[in-house]
Amino acid sequence: MSDGFDCNACGACCSYSSAWPRFSTEPDSRLDQIPAEHVSRDESGMRCDGARCSALVGKVGKSTSCSIYEIRPDVCRACVPGGGDCLIARRALGLPDRQTALGI
Repeated sequence: MSDGFDCNACGACCSYSSAWPRFSTEPDSRLDQIPAEHVSRDESGMRCDGARCSALVGKVGKSTSCSIYEIRPDVCRACVPGGGDCLIARRALGLPDRQTALGI
């Protein structure tokens, strides 16, 4: 959690766009650890159901988790709670950003 943002109560970054969870810098040995049912058909990234990553569990904005957290791809690791990508996803899904959360 960073700056009051709790990923386990959010999940916006995992539900924002099917184009977002793309593999980029992972070695093949790490990608091979991701269960096939969570890899897109063209193997370029995570499989999504609409815009939602198939590895996301729970209700966005309430309680979420990643079913492959320990082996999640680099793009997922790079999304910092309260960072630019996080806020873009939260706003797109109608979740409060920092200013709203702090009443500013």
